[in-house]
Amino acid sequence: MVFFMKDLTKGKPSVLILTFALPIFFGNLLQLTYSLTDTRIVGSFLGEDALAAVGATSPLSGLIIGFLLGIANGFAIITAQRYGAKDISGLKKSFAASLRLGGIMAVGITAAGILFVNPLLRFLRVPDKLMHTARSYILIIIAGLLITLLYDVLMAVMRAVGDTITPLLILTLSVVLNIAGDLFFVVVLRAGVCGAAVATVLAQLIALAVCYVYMVRKYEMLRLRKEDFHIDDKNMEKQMLSSGLSMGFMSSLVNIGSLTLQTAINQLGQDIIVAHTAARKITEIFMIMFGVFGQAMATYCGQNLGAGEIGRIKKGILLSILYTCIWCTFAIAASYTIGPWLVRLVTGSGNETVLTNATNYLKFDTLFYYVTALICIIRNALQGLGDHITPLVSSSLEMVGKIIIAQTLVEWLQYTGVIVAEPIVWFIMVIPLLIRIVRMPVLKKSACG
Repeated sequence: MVFFMKDLTKGKPSVLILTFALPIFFGNLLQLTYSLTDTRIVGSFLGEDALAAVGATSPLSGLIIGFLLGIANGFAIITAQRYGAKDISGLKKSFAASLRLGGIMAVGITAAGILFVNPLLRFLRVPDKLMHTARSYILIIIAGLLITLLYDVLMAVMRAVGDTITPLLILTLSVVLNIAGDLFFVVVLRAGVCGAAVATVLAQLIALAVCYVYMVRKYEMLRLRKEDFHIDDKNMEKQMLSSGLSMGFMSSLVNIGSLTLQTAINQLGQDIIVAHTAARKITEIFMIMFGVFGQAMATYCGQNLGAGEIGRIKKGILLSILYTCIWCTFAIAASYTIGPWLVRLVTGSGNETVLTNATNYLKFDTLFYYVTALICIIRNALQGLGDHITPLVSSSLEMVGKIIIAQTLVEWLQYTGVIVAEPIVWFIMVIPLLIRIVRMPVLKKSACG
């Protein structure tokens, strides 16, 4: 039975996009709920030193995990195109290739991460008193990367065929297991931040097993045979690598910029590290809709491109921009009304330095979220349309901008330099995206024809 599958090439775009995006929203919200709960558990039961150690390594874990997630989502774009074209054989082969290629990359990254963990932490300038705790935490996360990749691939493939309900249900299970594991390992067993990391990996492993069993039983088109892993279409494999690596590097470039910025933040003292950790956690909540509609656009554009429905693509992009801009207004209002309360909720801290700096970050950056909305929607739409270069150019500009700011403004303005960093690079990186989407040949052809 394929009750949850959704064909995005037929029906009213506004209804399809919202119904497709809503489960993604709840899924991302659940993921953020876990992230915030994890932060609160670590901060409340292990103290600000432990919270700072986790926060100091978060750009590194975000870089690696974001790369793998980008790869999985990029592979799934090809799967969505095959599904939109009703090419079931191609869909199976693209799914099999996602597992094979992604697995190889995950194993390689795991080995490199374990081998170079010490130089990476020194590059991040993690304070000496936090080094042991930070290293223990990040090593466990790195050891579980193959599980993370396989989990991401299964979830991305289901979204590619229009099913956003099952990933939501599986993610709900994962979040519940994560929180329960945190409480068990951190509070009951007193395993410290290592316990929090182990809880994350175990929860994903169980969710992966449940997801695989469900897919095999419910989706005949996703039941792979040995011959599906033999790729006889080299062009498809090339397309998958192009799409997967583009999405992976796009995410990595963003995180490399954030990682470089974190090296500057880590020199500003523990209070600032905690403040920025809290501000970024809340920012993830505020930006949740950007990722939701970005994911929706990648699949929506992929399916409709495969079906040749170009007019629907243009309408879908405009609707997604409208929806995210409405959300931006709510985010601004929240930062100016309940910002300090949110910071206190996330950290459990009453430290005025933490509260003031984190709140100032939120108040300034949310004013420019409308630009970020454009970036996320257009960048993912271009990926779905087969343009894997322009999003990389845009992300490269973000990385370079953050590196320059980390070396200049942060030294000059301290944490104020961090606060103004992202809005500056947003205005720069949106330029190539706007130029490309306006000049996109397939969209211009539709307008002329």
